[in-house]
Amino acid sequence: MLKVGVVGATGYAGRELIKILLRHPQVKITSVSASGNKIESISDVFPVFRNHLDLICGESDPKAIGRLADFIFLALPHRVSMSFAPQFLELNKKVVDLSADYRLKDKSLYETWYGVKHSSPRLLTAGVYGLSELYRKDIARARLVANPGCYPTSAILGCAPLLKKGLVEADRIIIDAKSGVTGAGRVPARPLQFSEVNENLKAYKINQHQHMPEINQELSRLAKSRIEVTFVPHLVPMNQGMLSTIYFNLKKELVTKDLITLYRNYYKNEPFIRILDEDVFPETGHVLNTNFCDIGIKVTGRKAFVITAIDNLWKGAAAQAVQNMNIMEGFDERAGLL
Repeated sequence: MLKVGVVGATGYAGRELIKILLRHPQVKITSVSASGNKIESISDVFPVFRNHLDLICGESDPKAIGRLADFIFLALPHRVSMSFAPQFLELNKKVVDLSADYRLKDKSLYETWYGVKHSSPRLLTAGVYGLSELYRKDIARARLVANPGCYPTSAILGCAPLLKKGLVEADRIIIDAKSGVTGAGRVPARPLQFSEVNENLKAYKINQHQHMPEINQELSRLAKSRIEVTFVPHLVPMNQGMLSTIYFNLKKELVTKDLITLYRNYYKNEPFIRILDEDVFPETGHVLNTNFCDIGIKVTGRKAFVITAIDNLWKGAAAQAVQNMNIMEGFDERAGLL
């Protein structure tokens, strides 16, 4: 059994990681921790784990955790993970980092968007971007995987086949994305209170969201040319789920069946990608608490519309992290996830 530690276990992503790992046939959770929290059982933090996992959730001490676990999930906030990842790697542990600290390959880009100096820039190139549908072979050899963000996961998976085939005007991609409130994390904040979110829908960080450079980086690699998308995220009054509608201008006229065939061929070996039939479109309720990304497609003239749905805490965070662990450890990629 693989001994696993979850650092940052008291957040939403940490909670979902524990849920998934508890049902994984080849994993044993041996350490849960969270900095700055009082020492208590994880089942007191999340009573759903009572009598299933009653480990004490202690301070995040890498050496102590390293004595208990061989594989580490960092479910920590952006700007915090980079203080921990190098220490675990020095202890010869494999790491999947759910923060943004190792997603961007350009140090200056990270520092611009996240407003802090990167403390371990050498790992930016050593870490592998953890979107298995694009980088499975690299992930299998990696010791540090940068788990993608939820918005980038939904956007990149929706864009990849069209950009890889060069069928769209790459400088005119618009991504309209909507996320449940858990995407903002568990730290209390007035804009996330029930009375602020309920019966309300709003756009935020319009074309200035910190996930934009991550989306642009990966789409540029696919297209082999510089891409800068137009990206508008929205907060919707639900707990979990993400729906992205992506607008493309086609270089030539195609029909919907053409693109459905393209996407099904591109993702034919992917266990967690589901390409829907013509005139069937994704819904967040259909992917809730799963690692699936559902994709629906519509073409009218030279306009193509690709809609993706994921669970922002599963395929957009915890489940994708477990999928990456499975690949890194040579397990069945679906273990614990189906």
